Amino acid sequence: MNKNFDQQLLKVNKYSFQKDLIEWFENEMRELPWRQNQDPYRVWVSEIMLQQTRVDTVIPFYNRFMELFPTIETLAYAPEEKVLKAWEGLGYYSRARNLQSAVREVHEQYGGTVPNTPKEISSLKGVGPYTAGAILSIAYGIPEPAVDGNVMRVLSRVLGIWDDISKASSRKIFEEAVRHLIAEHNPSYFNQALMELGALICSPTSPSCLLCPVNEHCLAFAEGIQSELPVKTRKKSTKMIDILTVIVQNQEGEWLVNQRPSHGLLANLWEFPNLEDQQNAPTSVQIQEFLKVDFGLEAIVQKEPWMKQDHVFSHLTWKMLVFTADLNTQETNLYQRAAWKTEQEIEEIALPVSHRKIWRQHLLNK
Repeated sequence: MNKNFDQQLLKVNKYSFQKDLIEWFENEMRELPWRQNQDPYRVWVSEIMLQQTRVDTVIPFYNRFMELFPTIETLAYAPEEKVLKAWEGLGYYSRARNLQSAVREVHEQYGGTVPNTPKEISSLKGVGPYTAGAILSIAYGIPEPAVDGNVMRVLSRVLGIWDDISKASSRKIFEEAVRHLIAEHNPSYFNQALMELGALICSPTSPSCLLCPVNEHCLAFAEGIQSELPVKTRKKSTKMIDILTVIVQNQEGEWLVNQRPSHGLLANLWEFPNLEDQQNAPTSVQIQEFLKVDFGLEAIVQKEPWMKQDHVFSHLTWKMLVFTADLNTQETNLYQRAAWKTEQEIEEIALPVSHRKIWRQHLLNK
């Protein structure tokens, strides 16, 4: 740990810092559905949903999810298809699968009670240091650090931490800082207040320092360097992949969809047939051959796409062109993970956001 950080940490009157921070939170905290009580399961679901997703986006998903799966038991026994459908639109679907897997373990191994020790809760699938700390502190009142991006931004400014927050090794520094500063009498409000402060006041750009309840404790504010912190290296540019997608309807009025593999990106979600554009032939020819080889279908594919969209993941971007195809064969023997589905059935299955947008636009164009 660097010398300047050590010195600033010792300079902070932690009891005054705790008091100013918690009093602000008590007065300014947002009314959020997962704050209605301290039920560990409810806290757990909210923290998983909030990973890489904005609060305003999460709220309706959270409310619907808790209506469908109000208890650990209901989620543990729910069909995965139903869970993925409830998660549709949130993205990062591995979060939902890991959550259900961990909930099953809690139901089977811990009698339906979320563990309250760092070792046990951290052993659950999908529960990393931040999620473990959040559940333990918010639900159980245990003084464990819950360090997310908001917390790192706040403390990098308050304590003058110049370590790159994009590096995994830096997290230990911030966890140690929280352990030193945390209010043991109210770790729930302390941790939530740090997160709230980062979300509402200590923003990534143009922080509202004059409104900050702990600005008198902040080294960056005192020295006028808040715009220089935190240090965060830029992500590498994402990979671009050209994707050709096709809408095919049979004479019975059903649409062709296939289910993605049970592992990897968007595992087990349904989608319209698609392939990566090899750019070695006209797109319509590629799609026609793809339908014949992969689905056993003879079809005539339109020459030009009727829809274009980009779908951004954390590590890549799909640049999607969407076509339609007309069948010129009655042979519809599909392979195992493909199916013809009615409009109602497509509404009920879990589609990736990109394919749900295609479906909505297709219905409008009908």
